[in-house]
Amino acid sequence: MRKGRALTAATAAGMVALFFQADAYSHPHVFAEARLDVTVENDNVAALHHVWRFDDLFSSTVLVEFDKNGDMKLDADELKDVADTVYASLADFGYFQLVTRDGKDVAMQAPDKLIADFVDNQLIILFESKPKDALPLKGTVDFGVYDPTFYTAIDFTEDEYMAVDGLPSGCQRSVVRPDPDEAIAQNQSTLTDAFFNDPTGNDMSKIFATRLEVTCQG
Repeated sequence: MRKGRALTAATAAGMVALFFQADAYSHPHVFAEARLDVTVENDNVAALHHVWRFDDLFSSTVLVEFDKNGDMKLDADELKDVADTVYASLADFGYFQLVTRDGKDVAMQAPDKLIADFVDNQLIILFESKPKDALPLKGTVDFGVYDPTFYTAIDFTEDEYMAVDGLPSGCQRSVVRPDPDEAIAQNQSTLTDAFFNDPTGNDMSKIFATRLEVTCQG
């Protein structure tokens, strides 16, 4: 980590910014538990609802950074500052979303905003996003969350935390938790030496992401 490049409070989106320096990391420093609810309307994906609950250490760091009045809590204005900072920091990373249809990336609209809350001494981030174009549930559609920088580990601790509201008949939902060794072996042909030297320099970390997989016939 390079010296003399400590970041300010504007870096509070710790997954890619808070305490994130120019040198790359190959393992996570921030941890979050996630929930993802996919809403389906008329056999099309209408929206993704994300909830991320961050670990105590990172949450306490955010509290210190954004508690401008020193009362050891985050008021509405301070929480908005947190949300706005995370929103800006994650824009270039697609808000850590993974959405594919039959293996091809699906373009997502940027969320209108992020909401920050602080519950039981933990930072919570909530947001909703929608596909840019109609996304019918045909073939295999995958949803997940991953940090291409490997700085943040966002995980779904229970399969039930990846849910579908309005799943059409003829569709099946499953949760896929890739084994890292198997994921590397299966993608060996597309992984270059650059990935192993600096896995943060591309978006291939998505091959390790836990995914909600919806498979539909017809």
